[in-house]
Parts: sequence; structure tokens; C-alpha cells
Amino acid sequence: MAFGEPQPEEEHDPQFAPVHQLTDKDQIETKTHEEDEDVQFKMRAKLFRFDSSTNEWKERGTGDVRILAHKVHKKVRLVMRRDKTLKVCANHYITSDMRLQPNIGSDRSWVWKVAADVSEGTPTAETLAIRFANSDNAGQFKVAFEAGQRTNAEIVSQAPPATQPTPDAATGATELAPQPTPTEAPTQDTETRVEETALASSAEAKGAEEPLAGSEATKETAETSETSPEGAPTETPATEAQ
Repeated sequence: MAFGEPQPEEEHDPQFAPVHQLTDKDQIETKTHEEDEDVQFKMRAKLFRFDSSTNEWKERGTGDVRILAHKVHKKVRLVMRRDKTLKVCANHYITSDMRLQPNIGSDRSWVWKVAADVSEGTPTAETLAIRFANSDNAGQFKVAFEAGQRTNAEIVSQAPPATQPTPDAATGATELAPQPTPTEAPTQDTETRVEETALASSAEAKGAEEPLAGSEATKETAETSETSPEGAPTETPATEAQ
């Protein structure tokens, strides 16, 4: 090949064969905990939350809002995920105390209060607002939302009442609790033994205290003489007539 002649271009293929082919076993199954639920409603919308610290509405995300009913216990909840990231921006059960109120100046937006929204992991009280593309979509959401409220209210009404303790359990609890010990009245035999013991002790004490009694009497006489008023005439015992 002569110098200066154009050289043929080499074909360049940017495709490379993968070193390892992924199989179904290599793929990690991700569960959203929504596999056991049926979709009752699904519609694209935009969600907002009210920030009380700044007194303004803040956008929480845009995506599909869904109302799901569990296949086993039938409880109904609302779940909404953001587009692309699929991060949860709303997740709460639809309870009977919630009230959908139309947003001021809009026929395609609803506002409601949630006592326990767990989209951030911990139950949090929130005031939420959702906006749809048109009033028809907003109306369908209201119908599905209120149907979920009725379903959950019926489930709560059919729940068994709180179990009361059985008589055996109640008795056991009473026996475990400390009770005051009643004072028992002494029986006749007990009184007789106490009386005999008291008489024996009195006899022993009498013999031991006889010398002490004389000493005490002497002491009392001496104290009486010492404490007599000064100048008081001393009585002389009268002598018997001879």
C-alpha cells in the first residue's frame, strides 16, 4: 500500500456480550404488600399536604391514586405512589370519620384529614388534598372513597367484642392481689390459756416486788417530809396517859 492512499475504515461495533446472563433466579423479587389486595379504584392525580408551620399547601407527588381492598380481611385503604420513583406519598385506611370536602374554588379537588398516614413509615396526622384532571374523575374518586368507608365500618361493626376474663381468671387475679388480714376474735380456750398465764405471771411478780414495795413506800414518805412547806409546825405524836 502506497503512502498517502486512504485506508479502509474498520468496522466498529459498540455492542458487547454480557459476561453473565441474568436468569430468573438472579432477579430479586420486590414485594409492595399490595399483592394480596384488589384494586377498587385507580386514577391519575396530584396530591398535596397542608404544612401548618408555614400555613401553606405543599405538593407531595403526582401519580396513580388507588383504593385497595384486602382479599382476606376486606379492609380498604388508599395508596398513592409517585411517578417513576414509585415512592409512597399516601397510605392510610379509609375510616368512617373522614369527610371529603370540596376544595374552595374547585370542582375537581377534595380535602380530607387523616389521623394516621404511614407513607413516611410512622403514623402521622395529616391534612391532604387531591386534584384530578376533571370533575368526573373527582366524582368517581368520591364514590369509591365513600364505598370504602362503608366497607370498613361494616367490618368494625362485625368485629367480636373485647374478651372478658373468665371466672377462673378473675378468681386467680383476686387471689394474687394482697388482701388485708382480718383480726380473729379469741376463742374460749384461748381466753382461758391467756388468763392462766396472766395469773402465774402475777404471782411471780408479787413475790419479786414485795421488798421493792417497802422501799418505794419509804421513799415516798421521805419525799413527803422534804416537800412540806417551810415553817410548818411539826406534829408531835401524843403520849399515852400513864
